[in-house]
Amino acid sequence: MKQLKLTGFVIFFFFLTESLTLPTKPQDIDDVRITKKFIEDNVVYITIIAFAQYIQEASFEEVEMLVKAMKEYRDRCLADMTLPECSKLANDVLLENICAMEGLPQKYNFSHCCHKVDFERRLCFLHNKKAEVGFLPPLPTLDPEEKCQTYKTNKESFLNNYIYEVSRRNPFVFAPTLLTVAARFEEMAETCCEEQEKANCFRSKAEPFIQYLKALSSYQKNVCGALLKFGPQILQSINIAVLSQKFPKIEFKQLTSLLEDISSKYDGCCGGDVVHCIRGRSKVMSHICSKQDSISSKIKECCEKKIPERGECIIYSNKDDRPNDLSPREAKFTESENVCEERDADPETFLAEFLYEYSRRHPELSTPELLRIAGVYEDLLRECCNSQTPPDCYKDAEKKFNETTEKSLKIVQRECEHFQNLGKDDLKYHYLARLTKIAPQLSTDELTFLGKEMMIALATCCTLSEEFACVDNLVSL
Repeated sequence: MKQLKLTGFVIFFFFLTESLTLPTKPQDIDDVRITKKFIEDNVVYITIIAFAQYIQEASFEEVEMLVKAMKEYRDRCLADMTLPECSKLANDVLLENICAMEGLPQKYNFSHCCHKVDFERRLCFLHNKKAEVGFLPPLPTLDPEEKCQTYKTNKESFLNNYIYEVSRRNPFVFAPTLLTVAARFEEMAETCCEEQEKANCFRSKAEPFIQYLKALSSYQKNVCGALLKFGPQILQSINIAVLSQKFPKIEFKQLTSLLEDISSKYDGCCGGDVVHCIRGRSKVMSHICSKQDSISSKIKECCEKKIPERGECIIYSNKDDRPNDLSPREAKFTESENVCEERDADPETFLAEFLYEYSRRHPELSTPELLRIAGVYEDLLRECCNSQTPPDCYKDAEKKFNETTEKSLKIVQRECEHFQNLGKDDLKYHYLARLTKIAPQLSTDELTFLGKEMMIALATCCTLSEEFACVDNLVSL
């Protein structure tokens, strides 16, 4: 289918309306107020995330300097919101302050970005991010006793340093996800530092959210890569598939309304605009929570949580049950005699609705597989609608869909067998050789990075019951 998840410095963000509709309903105004309060309370974390993701080489001391500068900026704007500098866009203010740090652009080789303005500057900083972080020093490790002593002595500095280290090693992870990781780390430190067996406690509690972060990093990076490479239409299709599976009782009209909010969110999150990302995520989740009855029965407890836990909870909530009256297949797309006429009237909406109907009926399939099937259907109609008897041509569409799925399933099963039978080193060489054959134009570093991504996906997924969807989601996008 061609159309084919700080800011102390910016009190003015709270008045920012660019790419966000102004609130008109009482609950909308309340949501904006809650989001504003959240950003205000997490000013330091949000600043650290933004800076560490943009300039990964920067030291913690340099990050602290920026935080100080942004707090001063906030205070000026709190005192007088009419100052010209207080009406600028959030991300622009951040980048201006980064560029203004003496010697920093030359030291870390981003002067060329500082010579640009507005969108061009933002794009330059985005392209400056490095997915492969081997150039960074090894992540500092402390003895559990030493870690707890540091935590108790200076909790704020300890947690700030943690979010700094995690953010610069995960430059494409969305800010709400990193804030959730920070909150979980704080909970873990609180608990484990009171335990006798501190090392065992840290080890057992850290593993789940390390895997969570790795999986999210891979998925978000892939989704944003798809957005940058193929444009918003591919992202629209990804979201149709994901949301239709998760919320199978949502009406197509309501889904398209929700997608409008989501597209704005990804503009901010994929572009590295931390505040816009948080506000966009909050707006999407508020939309979902305000219409729980018609969207999902599984998110009531999630909607009672605070930012950012609310968003993460909804994203990872169980898929809703399929409606009892949902037929095994939607006859409109394969059995109607008027398929070609309906497609020709509005191709984009027709194909989007097909993806919606097929996805809500197949919760077991991966997002990439659903997009493949949508592509198969689009190609089939292109052929059939030019034939003498279109209905006879597309009546076997379901058979073609099943063949596509069987082929993909065999590939995933084979990769999981490799993962289970080969050792870590053998698996690494296996993927290096295979990827070199597939993409000989890539550098060794790029091939090694892709191999690592594949291994992360297999380690995350190959023991799960939904092995196929999990592997395909993390790798194929």
